[in-house]
Amino acid sequence: CCTFLLCSSPRLSSLCRLQRIHSHMMSSRAEPEVLLEKVGCAGVITLNRPKFLNALTLNMTRQIYPQLKKWEDDQEAAIVIIRGAGGKAFCAGGDIRAVTEAGKAGDALSEDFFREEYILNNAIGAYKKPYIALIDGITMGGGVGLSVHGRFRVATEKTLFAMPETAIGLFPDVGGGYFLPRLQGKLGLFLALTGFRLKGRDVQRVGVATHFVESKHIPDLEKELVDLKSPSAEDVSNVLQSYQNQSSLDSEKPFVLEKHLSDINRLFSSSSVEGIVQNLKADDSSFAKKQAETLSKMSPTSMKITFRQLQAGATLSLSEVLVMEYRLSQACMSSNSFSTCLSSTVLIDKDQSPKWNPPTLEEVSHQMVEQSFSSLGHKDLTF
Repeated sequence: CCTFLLCSSPRLSSLCRLQRIHSHMMSSRAEPEVLLEKVGCAGVITLNRPKFLNALTLNMTRQIYPQLKKWEDDQEAAIVIIRGAGGKAFCAGGDIRAVTEAGKAGDALSEDFFREEYILNNAIGAYKKPYIALIDGITMGGGVGLSVHGRFRVATEKTLFAMPETAIGLFPDVGGGYFLPRLQGKLGLFLALTGFRLKGRDVQRVGVATHFVESKHIPDLEKELVDLKSPSAEDVSNVLQSYQNQSSLDSEKPFVLEKHLSDINRLFSSSSVEGIVQNLKADDSSFAKKQAETLSKMSPTSMKITFRQLQAGATLSLSEVLVMEYRLSQACMSSNSFSTCLSSTVLIDKDQSPKWNPPTLEEVSHQMVEQSFSSLGHKDLTF
């Protein structure tokens, strides 16, 4: 930790604050769930639940959102950096277990959590200042919502990205309906339906991250960013690009899905999920067989909802997508059509054999899907 003497030097004050945050991150004592500090020119957000892979709670959202808005109007805060504590995860998702239990008990948390999380996601997407997410580690679900809508997203070789919601009876929310259909070809739909995991450089190659920097360079990158004087977005971009240029790790490795992109575009081009499954089953390739097996384990309702969500989201703004996804979240929390939501899924029971209700795609009617997209009236999400 920094001494008072070191901290008292203006020239080293930003380094001191960064070191103090690092010491917070490594501490085993009970700590706040999120750390919010002004360091040099930057507002720094540290997700601080390393034992829970920095899973996002409602309390964290309620601390981050007002601070983000405050920094947006603060002339001394030129940029915002968000990162995760502990070295394993940026943020592995939302704390869905707590939300699910609250939903079963009729508690308002199931409304408040999604509403306030999506409002935060929208604020990140509309942020006026450079927003830099250091997605060094596991980045899934809610963690994607805290990063992908920001202007800069920095992946490392430790980054593990996925939207695994169809496997737990949900759908790829937090704006998944906005960014997934905007990936190349049918790649977004493939990632959404299968929950396929991307690692390291591949996260940048698909466009989820804007830059790739080796994990060992992240502390130096942070230091250089916070020491910038009144930086513009172009200044930040130049710094990130310079660190990317220093990072050659895995650059020779081909994109993990490179040889399958044409197959994905062909097999996942259909007007229905049933059509996609038929395409996969009719194809003799090992890749198609593997995807067919994967989809056979997913929630049929979730897959149909997700297909419709991405179809609609392709022509909507981020805020419009989040309004739509809030409706879907509440349908999930209140309706048996979502396999009584999460109560019998792998997330809660961990038995790896969820019993979906309805159990087949054919039994998930068009009406059931459309009902999930219905307006909530005065309870609709507003910004």
